Amino acid sequence: MFKTLKEDIQTVFIKDPAAKNALEVILCYPGLHAIWLHRIAHWFYKKKFYTIARILSHTNRHITDIEIHPGAREIGRKN
Repeated sequence: MFKTLKEDIQTVFIKDPAAKNALEVILCYPGLHAIWLHRIAHWFYKKKFYTIARILSHTNRHITDIEIHPGAREIGRKN
């Protein structure tokens, strides 16, 4: 889990030359927050807890202004 979080932060540094440090990325990048919250919602969705997944997705949209359906796949790194 921590390896994935670290990879996400490193990806921000690769994609955004304006990123200065890890703390800034963790606190100030809504796209990163959206991905992290989506992973939690997607886990619930795969376990067939659809309502919880949709509530998390809805909350994610209000926090980040980014909407990702909890059933969405192909988000994040390619395996």
